[in-house]
Amino acid sequence: QVQLVESGGGLVQAGGSLRLSCTYSGRTFSTYGMGWFRQAPGKEREFVAAINWSGGRTDYADSVKGRFTISRNNVKNTMSLQMNSLKPEDTAVYYCAAQIGGGIYSSTRGYDYWGQGTRVTVAS
Repeated sequence: QVQLVESGGGLVQAGGSLRLSCTYSGRTFSTYGMGWFRQAPGKEREFVAAINWSGGRTDYADSVKGRFTISRNNVKNTMSLQMNSLKPEDTAVYYCAAQIGGGIYSSTRGYDYWGQGTRVTVAS
């Protein structure tokens, strides 16, 4: 059984930084592709960033390129999202997700497992 637990959300001023973490438990973490998605109130869940099984490939939504960095540690079974230069429009619940294929997907349909989410609020 795969379980994903996000942490690190909170309230931050615009221009500030937060680091989200996703802790994985279950089958071999290093074979899974991982992603971060977010959902703002009244909006659909949207892609933020993804990383392949080895960490050698990443992808980002245009809205976060240059500000967010996704990374993973296959020894500690964790994935992180470093968020810098935060904007009020980054306010959302952030979810980590895992997909068996090991690659990179920007669609929610590509993912097999989801965490419960962690809330990020960016004050203007």
